[in-house]
Amino acid sequence: MKQHTVIDSPYGPLTLVATDGVLSGLHMTDQRHRPPEESFGSPDDTPFTEVVRQLRAYFAGDLKEFDLPLRLDGTPFQRSVWAGLREIPYGETRSYGELAEAVGNPGASRAVGLANGKNPIGIIVPCHRVVGANGSLTGYGGGLERKRRLLDFEGGAALF
Repeated sequence: MKQHTVIDSPYGPLTLVATDGVLSGLHMTDQRHRPPEESFGSPDDTPFTEVVRQLRAYFAGDLKEFDLPLRLDGTPFQRSVWAGLREIPYGETRSYGELAEAVGNPGASRAVGLANGKNPIGIIVPCHRVVGANGSLTGYGGGLERKRRLLDFEGGAALF
């Protein structure tokens, strides 16, 4: 069973989706790879109390690491990349190549980039922390301006 709610954030409205009561999606408006609205399930904010609390604490600068159960549906490779994203500390960045190496697939930076772009739970699974090999802001489903703002918010010092 799927449910969803929409919350305001400093980065625009965020659509939260739960599958069987577990967070399975966090989508921004105008996001690349955003699933169709009809796939989000019925409107109901019941399963999102803790998600909203932690997101508010994050946006207030009081939370650096999310502690939430997540349902990340994808291929085994995608799930390994998304797990790798969760290992990138707040305020730091990694290149696609570094992430590929961290998940045991050196040389698979393009595949890592594709998996990164399909991340279903933005912000909480911090795909915005992945940058080009030279530190440049490359590809972000939520748009490069949002990526820049998120990195600046987190300290962005790792950018060149």
